[in-house]
Amino acid sequence: MKIGLDIMGGDFAPKATVLGAIEACKALSGDQKLVLIGDKEIAVSILHENNFSSDHFEFVHTTEVIGMAEHPTKAVVQKPNSSISLGFQLLKNNEIQAFSSAGNTGAMLVGSMFSVKTIPGVSRPAMTTIVPKLKGGVGILLDVGANADCKAENLFQFGVLGSLFAQCVYNIKDPRVALVNIGEEEEKGNILYQATYPLMKETNLFNFIGNVEGRDFFNESADVYVADGFTGNVALKMAESFYVLGLKLKIKDAFFDRFNYEQYGGSPILGVNAPVVVGHGISSPEAIKNMVLLSRDMVESDLVNKIKNAFQ
Repeated sequence: MKIGLDIMGGDFAPKATVLGAIEACKALSGDQKLVLIGDKEIAVSILHENNFSSDHFEFVHTTEVIGMAEHPTKAVVQKPNSSISLGFQLLKNNEIQAFSSAGNTGAMLVGSMFSVKTIPGVSRPAMTTIVPKLKGGVGILLDVGANADCKAENLFQFGVLGSLFAQCVYNIKDPRVALVNIGEEEEKGNILYQATYPLMKETNLFNFIGNVEGRDFFNESADVYVADGFTGNVALKMAESFYVLGLKLKIKDAFFDRFNYEQYGGSPILGVNAPVVVGHGISSPEAIKNMVLLSRDMVESDLVNKIKNAFQ
């Protein structure tokens, strides 16, 4: 297995990404190899500074980068030699089996859809995040930003994607899928959510348990929480603030520590033909390491093929 890592993406790249690659390399098995995509000369210098041999990695050299503020579609087209564009070329050609980056999120979404493309039957890919549970374990929230405006069909498919992700990567048996709404009653919500509820209620593709509210994210009400990308992203950013607020208020609590984004690495893009993970722009070495390990887990679980089978 070869896992591609964009070492030029992120606010603290390439140092943070290369240091994260070192830690990830230590956790990978002998038949798993990291391919570092970016400025090889700088990467090797950082490796030598940390007494870590460059022989542990393969390199694809480039100095071109898609900046965080660049227009995603234009940048992908106009910068074919950027680290993100090269990563997707390698992924498309199966020279790597997974690709991750803490760079421009929009470029990662566009690159996914232009190169490896959406799985037939999937109307829109979705991005996920982890929701820590008060009693231990995790839940899955999607979409968290790829699709601000959705149709009922999209939310229904997010239920399929989230359920398979929870089963395959987090080993949650028969995950309970819920629709994030403004009330638990079946008739609650706007037109979108009222149209989605009956689709989910009638399916046998996942274990739908009905509506949940925002206060249910961290309890045992469900395992997979389905929302449009606007709602999901607001929830994600609010949850991320818990950890930061705890640090500022000097509150030491094991549960709030689990809101630290570094533990989860990144957000998978589900519904495309290869494992792709997008990291936080402020990713630290720890976050980069966990992003790589999540990419590995997605490959090992054969998640993409299981999604393909579900949408046949």
